[in-house]
Amino acid sequence: MDDSCGFPSDGDDFSFPDDGSDDFDFDAMGDDDDYNFDYENEDSDGVEDIEVQISNCYYTGKGTMENDPQEALQGFQQILDMEPEKGEWGFKALKQIVKLQLALGKDDQVLKSYATLLGYVKSSVSRNISEKAINSLIEKISSGTDPKILDTFYDMTLETLKEIKNDRFWFKTKLKVGKLKFEREEFSALAKILEELKASCKTESGNDDMKKGTQLLEIYALEIQMFTAQKNNKKLREIYEKSLVVQSAIPHPRIMAVIRECGGKMHMEEESWGDAQKDFFEAFKNYDEAGSSRRIQCLKYMVLANLLSLSEINPFGAPETASYKNDPQIVAMTDLVATYENNDIQGFERILQNNRKTIMDDKFISMYIQDLLKNIRTQVVAKILKPYTRVNISFIAKELNICEEEVEKLLVTLILDEKISGRIDQVNKLLIVERPENNGNSARFDALSEW
Repeated sequence: MDDSCGFPSDGDDFSFPDDGSDDFDFDAMGDDDDYNFDYENEDSDGVEDIEVQISNCYYTGKGTMENDPQEALQGFQQILDMEPEKGEWGFKALKQIVKLQLALGKDDQVLKSYATLLGYVKSSVSRNISEKAINSLIEKISSGTDPKILDTFYDMTLETLKEIKNDRFWFKTKLKVGKLKFEREEFSALAKILEELKASCKTESGNDDMKKGTQLLEIYALEIQMFTAQKNNKKLREIYEKSLVVQSAIPHPRIMAVIRECGGKMHMEEESWGDAQKDFFEAFKNYDEAGSSRRIQCLKYMVLANLLSLSEINPFGAPETASYKNDPQIVAMTDLVATYENNDIQGFERILQNNRKTIMDDKFISMYIQDLLKNIRTQVVAKILKPYTRVNISFIAKELNICEEEVEKLLVTLILDEKISGRIDQVNKLLIVERPENNGNSARFDALSEW
């Protein structure tokens, strides 16, 4: 997603923690299926023999998956024929079959095998085992597979989870689908998913179930990202405010970080710089607690809001932020602060040029650079005009390092905003400053120099 839309884009990812999923490369599959099943002793030697044969067949198949996947596939298929009734070995074999078919590009067979595996989920294996297997398969199919197959995977999974009434895992899986739709910018589909998720968190009377506060915050975090991307500040504020009053919730810090970061960007859009600074600070703390690199991004945004608010508070005065003051990305922002406070326009622009990747290439920050430049130019104009009644526009242009046309636009804005009293003599290219004898204008210039 475009960072200017309000989302983290670099590694900023705003993804939710995925419980129970793991990676399954062929060369690292040795232990993921050792579920430590205990088997009661059978009275029949024949049944014991079949059990041993199935076990041998399974581990032989696993041993050949990397070097001869076709032979391994046949071995796992044989287990399904050998088992007397649906059980753990068949489930484990089907899991390996699906992974092999994905690796071999047998997309037409993958869904059929997965449907068979889901049949075992309904009656033959525990929830813990089935959830771990489903998570791992979805994780695997998410990387590089046809999106349509992934969508069908999710649909089949959700239908099965609803049928067996595994509400907790249904919610987590549906949330993953919502995140997928968000990444694809399929907002209409995402809106429907969010409504389904909200419905699952309501009481019989139709009110929000406060016992499900954590789930509600996960929904709000995803919804807030959607409204941020759509620049729908009215809806964004509504959900943002609801998220801040949710009780009985113990969310992952990343969830609150997402909510606070999007809230900060909402406040920036409204030019509520102080509120934005507070939200970015909260987002930074939560990302820091979650161990997310996104914390640096939010710290940069906090410094940006601090500059725009003309606050005298040092953003690195807090213990939480002090240790990041020397981070390479943050150093560029602190240097920017120093030149800004000293009204050093040339130094300010030089830092922007030399740190383009850190500052200007961040689309969200770049949106507000012109506001910062206007502020610093205003400060310089105030100092230039204070001792004079007439000033050449060319002189102001040289001091501000911009063309005369831009100077005129800036002066017109300052006059209309009553930041200065005066008029522009366009014939002689002069700014004529009006100074009433009552010295009222002196106070105005003092205020302007602190603006």
